[in-house]
Amino acid sequence: MSEQVAAVAGGVIGAILLLILIGIAVYLLWKKICLLPSYEELPNSVTPTHPDASLEDQTLSQQSSAIQPKSIRARSVPFIIPPKFHGRDWINLTNGEQVQKDSDPYVTPESGPRCSFHSLAGAYVIGSINPELYKFPEDKSETDFPECNIGRLWFSVEYEQEAERLLVSLIKARKLQPPTDSCSPFVKIYLLPDERRYLQSKTKRKTLNPQFDENFIFQVSSKTLCQRTLKFSLYHVDKQKKHHLLGQVIFPLKNETLTGDSKLVIWRDLEAENLEPPSEYGDIQFSLSYNDYLSRLTVVVLRAKGLKFQDEREIASVYIKVSLMNHNKFIKCKKTTAVLGSPNPVYNETFSFKADQTELDTASLSLSVLQSAEGDKTHLLGRVVVGPFMYTRGKELEHWNEMISKPKELVKRWHALCRNT
Repeated sequence: MSEQVAAVAGGVIGAILLLILIGIAVYLLWKKICLLPSYEELPNSVTPTHPDASLEDQTLSQQSSAIQPKSIRARSVPFIIPPKFHGRDWINLTNGEQVQKDSDPYVTPESGPRCSFHSLAGAYVIGSINPELYKFPEDKSETDFPECNIGRLWFSVEYEQEAERLLVSLIKARKLQPPTDSCSPFVKIYLLPDERRYLQSKTKRKTLNPQFDENFIFQVSSKTLCQRTLKFSLYHVDKQKKHHLLGQVIFPLKNETLTGDSKLVIWRDLEAENLEPPSEYGDIQFSLSYNDYLSRLTVVVLRAKGLKFQDEREIASVYIKVSLMNHNKFIKCKKTTAVLGSPNPVYNETFSFKADQTELDTASLSLSVLQSAEGDKTHLLGRVVVGPFMYTRGKELEHWNEMISKPKELVKRWHALCRNT
């Protein structure tokens, strides 16, 4: 009896499993049938309803067949409407383009001009794209040269911290002004204050726009890097092998970020070297500017040359103190950073003073060049005062008056230092 019960139970269970398997198979078959993609045959061509459409098709196909691989590419790129948007109206504009207007969706529109490309299945041409609008802006450093420009130099600077190497890439120069018709330029690169040693580029023959693309390496410690200055002197070699200085670029390193993943290309206009011999106590170059709207007097201390140190036995540390005076009364004082060991230090530091326009007739600026000594002592190497007629004469007065006559413009000049001011 128990064997019969077991046989019946086994049969029931088997029947149930079979039904489950059949149900799963039917479900999977139904799902596969429902998910099959439906395809719709697209017409190869659309019969034009406009009488002139066939003529336009012929014209466009002739134009496209006339285009050869070696022909010049058209200035504009056709902009088309896909076939699924054909059920809309387009208004013809005067410039040949079209614009969509609101219309009854159940009214069949007249077909516009067709494109002859088979892959587009009769798409409408509604206008064109001008590639000129998507060009990158032109580099104006190659074209915008101010008046009296004597040339421009491109270079890049990078510092390797671990190896303590200064990498200088000399790239190119443009618009050089040689003394003769021909020009064979080369560049000497100095790392100031050391003016005895330099690195030199190759000479480029008979060109006013030399392309150098040369790399140079200076070994310099990170501690003294901020006190160093790059000097690029650009020369021309004549037929007698004589060298003529065309201009120079002074590039202090103290205000620059020289470490990074990418090199920054820098360009500077060439400056003519002051060929006049230094005065008795040396000379100083600085720029003046006055902003009447902000009542701000700006002084840019650039460099000095031919300084006479008080004590030659030790390395001199030289800085410049800029003082604003009014009626010989001290108003404010600012100092540059000290430069070690050079009688021709480069500073390139900017200072601003608050000065009302009504005070310019009684105000003056004093620039003192000082050498640090042992302890807190200093030696005065020279001084120059610029200001109105009340205090100055000659070049100092001319510099001050030119600053007032040219507001918001930097006026740069050299001045001789003296010790009896």
